[in-house]
Amino acid sequence: MLYGAARIERLRRSGGFRVPPQYLLDTNIVSYLLKRQFPALRIQFERVTAAAIAISAITEAEVLYGLALKPGALRLRFAAEALFASVTRVVWDSEAARCYGSLRAGQEHKGKPQSTEDMLIASHALSLGLTLVTHDKAFSFIDELKTEDWTVG
Repeated sequence: MLYGAARIERLRRSGGFRVPPQYLLDTNIVSYLLKRQFPALRIQFERVTAAAIAISAITEAEVLYGLALKPGALRLRFAAEALFASVTRVVWDSEAARCYGSLRAGQEHKGKPQSTEDMLIASHALSLGLTLVTHDKAFSFIDELKTEDWTVG
């Protein structure tokens, strides 16, 4: 299922989610899951209900791009499709765009610019009020962003 920020908030308020998403997976975490890296990540991923996990359309695009570069990687492609089907996928929307504009400008003002992709994913997590699950230390420079690293035990 694909959801935007406003729809997620309405579903949260109405009780429409059995378990509302709490976590947004960063691209590096999805990649590690698909490649079966970091046993601690797999353990934590299995502890959390799939309904509590979301993937941004930005992360989905990055993963699909990587798979397009490896047309013979059928196991990874099937694993990615299974993962995408098992979690909440959230669309990029106007709320995320507004958050991106102010977040990126703020980071540049602080002298801590980041990659466009990282800023898109961080702003998506912020706009949805989700904790970003990442192994990328660059996100620690974004004060407002809640992060967790599931690769460590």
